[in-house]
Amino acid sequence: MTPLLLAEDDPNLGELLKEYLEAKGFEVTLAVNGEEALHFFLSGTFSLCILDVMMPKKDGFSLAREIRLKDPHIPVIFLTAKSMKEDTLKGFELGADDYLTKPFVMEELLFRIRAILKRTTSGEIKPEPTTFSIGKFTLDTDTRTLTSDDGTVHLTTKETALLKLLCQNAQQTVSRSYALKLIWGDDSYFNARSMDVYITKLRKHLKADERVRILNLHGEGFKLIL
Repeated sequence: MTPLLLAEDDPNLGELLKEYLEAKGFEVTLAVNGEEALHFFLSGTFSLCILDVMMPKKDGFSLAREIRLKDPHIPVIFLTAKSMKEDTLKGFELGADDYLTKPFVMEELLFRIRAILKRTTSGEIKPEPTTFSIGKFTLDTDTRTLTSDDGTVHLTTKETALLKLLCQNAQQTVSRSYALKLIWGDDSYFNARSMDVYITKLRKHLKADERVRILNLHGEGFKLIL
């Protein structure tokens, strides 16, 4: 099992997350404050750290700094009750791989953990691919183009980001909330309507290959079928 370090001072949330992640096949060590989390990290081996920002004895940002002194490559996800841009920027300045603002859906945390672990091997982050095969099409995220024998379609930035996300998780459900927060910044009603428009555009771009479909799973999200 993949070992995770979870630092969360809310006992109810901490136990809930621990039980959920263990049910999904992870080995979770739960710390209730920053000092305990650092002790566990220094005496154990972990593949990823999930750190609450606001904790007694040592906050998540201070904890991350000390963790990175031992292992500069360990992936870190911050959990925060704050939505202030400054906190988000501070987290990424410390090398955070991702962050979640409370309250969040546990499936979204699981999705992000798996996405990060996919990119990591022995603590070293692999460069993300820039090209993806989608049936008869090739997506190039650098040039924002979708190419087939019929020609090349130039995509918008959001079309590219959305199709890339679907490709990275082909045959799996991508939650609406996660896609919206990742690409649009929040999951408001208006952004959700905007994303639906982009999904429709992507379907039109891909309709030349009948094997390729973007399914809309009601109440859950989208799935790219190849």
